[in-house]
This record gives sequence, structure tokens and C-alpha cells, in this order.
Amino acid sequence: MKLEALFQNPHALPTAPKVVEELINSFNNASVSTEQIAKKVSTDPVLSAKLLRLANSAYYHVSRSIGTVEDAVLMLGFVTVRTLVISSGLVSGFKAVPGLDLKQFWRYSLHTAVSAKWIAKQAGENTDLAFTIGMMHAIGQLVLHSAMPEQAIQLDKIAPPLDGRRLDAEMASLGYCFADVGAELAKRWKFPEPFSEAIGAFPDPVNKAELNRMAAVIHLGAWAARVDEAKLSPDEVSSCYPTEVAEALGLAPNLLIDKMPPLSELSAGLEELVR
Repeated sequence: MKLEALFQNPHALPTAPKVVEELINSFNNASVSTEQIAKKVSTDPVLSAKLLRLANSAYYHVSRSIGTVEDAVLMLGFVTVRTLVISSGLVSGFKAVPGLDLKQFWRYSLHTAVSAKWIAKQAGENTDLAFTIGMMHAIGQLVLHSAMPEQAIQLDKIAPPLDGRRLDAEMASLGYCFADVGAELAKRWKFPEPFSEAIGAFPDPVNKAELNRMAAVIHLGAWAARVDEAKLSPDEVSSCYPTEVAEALGLAPNLLIDKMPPLSELSAGLEELVR
């Protein structure tokens, strides 16, 4: 199935909750007010409840209890709330996907997001952008499994969805990979260009004409999440360390091994996002 045909399949495209669409549009609207955003989020009771649980979680260490969406926007800031709501909306957009363990998939995505946020800080890149793109970098997997379940399950036998060899297996079989699908979805959902560019480039960010720094951040975040999911030994982690990408970003040698906190620590309190 060609990439264009994939998106004609009625089962392939999840629908983003309305409030998520509106928040995506806010990337391009500098004059949007926090009141407007709070109002929009308040119209979705499920997302509102999730946002309040997150805002009151240990992750944000706020000094008093947050009782309303308006409070959450004031206390956490618009950018953080937007990040959380879009991430939650993506998770709730997919209820069941043939052949995919969604719980594992979203845990891996969250771990990529928190790793990417930490790495972005070290590399001087936008941490909120890194988190949101990290959260959705593998969303093409969900589209592939929804639109062509039989083919996806055959691919799963060659290389499971979170396996490092998966991208190559998809390229060999389909002529495109889940990163290409995710980049196209980001365009169709009208995310700003850096989203689709970083998602499309993350598998191999250094072999492009010009280094896409955000794609490199996501590449490293996904590596950290995959290593954690596979429970590799220290020697195995060292032997597959993405040195070339880390060096291209100007990071210290072995920074992710020596200095990055455990992913369970980086994501503590955010598990609510993927429930």
C-alpha cells in the first residue's frame, strides 16, 4: 500500500479531539489568550479531569491544590498545558489497535518524550517542543497497524514495533516507514512544520543535507526509551550507543549513560498521561 493510499483508508486516521485541533492551531497564533485556551480545554471533561490530575501530580510540585483548568493554565503556563492536553488527546484518540500493546506503546512514547526533554535541555533546544514531538514520534506505527493490520503483524514477526530494526524492515517491505507516516499525519493535522520535519528525519538525522537538531534529540530520546524497554545490560547499552548523533548535537561523550536520570524518575507523576 502506497503512503497516499494508506491515508485514504477510513480506519487509518484517528480523529484528534476538537480541543487538540484548536490547540494545534494555537502554535501559529501568537495572540491566543490563556483564557481562551482554558475555556476550550474545559469543554472536554475527560481531558480536563486528566489535566487536573496531572497538574496536582508530584511531577509539578505545585504549592497548592489546583481545582480548575484556569488554575492549571495559570500555575503551569500555557505551553505546558498545551503539551499535556495534546499528548493526552493523542493517547485517547486510539482506543484499540490490532497487534499493538497500547499500554507498552504509550509508555515507550512517554519515555521518549521525557528523555527528549532532558536531552533538549542539555543541547539548548526547546524542551516543550521536544516533549510533544517525542510523544508523537512513533504515531505512524498506530496508523500502519490500524490501516493494514495483516501486513503490520507480518512485520511484527520480523521486528517488533519497538525494535531498533523496525524502520529498516518497514522500508524493505513498504518503501516507507512509520516515521514517514507520522510526518504525513502531523502535516494533515496541521501541526507546525518543525513537527513533521523532526518526525520524518528522526530515524537518521545526521545523514541529511543539514542536521535537524530536534530530529537528533528525538533520535536519542527514542534510543533511551528503547534501551529501557528492552532492559539491556550496561555492556549492551554501551555497544549500541548512538555516538554519531550525540556528537552532532555537541553533547559530552556518553552523556546519556553517565548523566541522564533513570526514565522512571524523569516520568514520575506523568504516568497519568498514558492511562
